[in-house]
Amino acid sequence: MVTWSITRSLALACLWAWGLLLFAQPTTPTPTREAASQGAAVTLHGKELFRIEVPLGAFSAAERAAAISSRLRVLSESPDDSLPPLVAEDLDGITVISCGPTRLLSITDADANAAGMDRAAFAAQLVSTLGAVLAEEQRQFSWRALLQGVALALFATLVLFAFYHFTRRALRGLIRVVIRLKRKRIHDVRYQKTVLLSARRVSRILVFALRAAWVLLILLALYVYLPIVFRFFPYTRELSNRIIAYTLSPLRVLWEAFLVEIPNLFFILVIVVLTYYAVRFARFLFREVELGNIELPGFYADWAMPTFKIVRLMLIAFALVIAYPYIPGSGSEAFKGITIFFGLLFSLGSTGIVANAVSGVILTYTRAFVIGDRVKIGETTGDVVEKTLLVTRLRTVKNVDVSVPNSMLLSHQIVNYSSVAKEKGLILHTTVTIGYDVPWRTVHQLLVSAALDTRDVLENPKPFVLQTSLDDFYVSYQLNAYTFSAKRMAGIYSELHCQIQDKFNEAGVEIMSPHYRAARDGNLSTIPSQYLPGDYRPPRFQVDVQPPPPTG
Repeated sequence: MVTWSITRSLALACLWAWGLLLFAQPTTPTPTREAASQGAAVTLHGKELFRIEVPLGAFSAAERAAAISSRLRVLSESPDDSLPPLVAEDLDGITVISCGPTRLLSITDADANAAGMDRAAFAAQLVSTLGAVLAEEQRQFSWRALLQGVALALFATLVLFAFYHFTRRALRGLIRVVIRLKRKRIHDVRYQKTVLLSARRVSRILVFALRAAWVLLILLALYVYLPIVFRFFPYTRELSNRIIAYTLSPLRVLWEAFLVEIPNLFFILVIVVLTYYAVRFARFLFREVELGNIELPGFYADWAMPTFKIVRLMLIAFALVIAYPYIPGSGSEAFKGITIFFGLLFSLGSTGIVANAVSGVILTYTRAFVIGDRVKIGETTGDVVEKTLLVTRLRTVKNVDVSVPNSMLLSHQIVNYSSVAKEKGLILHTTVTIGYDVPWRTVHQLLVSAALDTRDVLENPKPFVLQTSLDDFYVSYQLNAYTFSAKRMAGIYSELHCQIQDKFNEAGVEIMSPHYRAARDGNLSTIPSQYLPGDYRPPRFQVDVQPPPPTG
């Protein structure tokens, strides 16, 4: 098991190093001050030594600098223990600097003038500079330096393996501690009576987090280890600098961008603070209106909180419009594309939401109903228990909550039983049909008496009866009674019907709709009388009576 873990970790380290080497390949250099002039820099292993500003014959300044850099690199990587000293010679108005048989570069008066020196002094300066650089580079490429780099790399590798084993043992110890605490200290994560995360799952999450933290720690150690080892060898020292630069460059760019955006961030912070206190003041003002402490002519108390929500939305939208140009990255094409994309999604998917929201605002300010009213919408009758910007919820007499989208309310008739009942009373009505044989005054008296004996029916105004129709067989009597208790409509109707039955039964009046039938003699012929003989007489009914059977 340990061997497999070590093998897996080494494979991961190799993949990490291979990825860094891939990303560390030479890339196109970023244009610097070299691009601003016609000169070119002479470099050695990434370090700039001096500049070539003017061309020489058919060779441009860049070509001369590249050739000199190549010769210097070949000399610095020479396996010889010592290099010949650099020599500067004047040949036909040109100073040639050589290292043994190798001709490094030629210096003209134009080169010296570009450096602000005479040719002899410029050549002496270059001989001194290049000699010191080549000596230092040759020392670093010597066998002794290479062996020293190998020894340091081995030591760093041992430290890395020791760090790997130490952190792995520490990880195992922490996992054992979590397992031991699972039964005593780690409990279920609950919200009210719902178990969101069991203790077993919590312990698994902790173990996974520990393993993930260990992997990140090992990767960080590898990232530190590779540049250090690469710096031990002159062949990979430039690669080490690039690896470090790949990390530091994004951090530097982010830090510089943060410094640039600090004034904008302060502006956004001021807008946020002002908007926050403006919303709090609006909430305080409309809360006082809702409580009745502040009265505005023509403004109802139940409009207060819906109006506050609209004002709050407008304040936030206004703040976003002002702060948008100061948001970091708001001017980039990517940011604009994302905002356009989300705007398109919102416009395509929010048609129903906007319709419901607008309907909710209209219903609020038309005051079709308020919270607690008994209403009938379509086929649903119930009390308004919640009124939001998108839906209205009704609770029926059977304790069933019905959610009705606000857009549907505008297309349906809304019957409000409570709006007038609190002041003038709601008129409940029911109809009975009684035959013509019962005097109408008696029926009126019985119906009014039944209404007055019903609970929550008002005595003043007094109940009254309307005769709505005189039908063929009966009279339709409509009883009308006042009540302030609109929420008890179903109970009042039930009790009223019971009282009507009792009153009519006590008075001996049947609650019925009598029908009458007339029968004529069918023996009369249907032939017109002018076609019948003068002495015609309709036949009579003939009934045959059978004698009773003998008894005995």
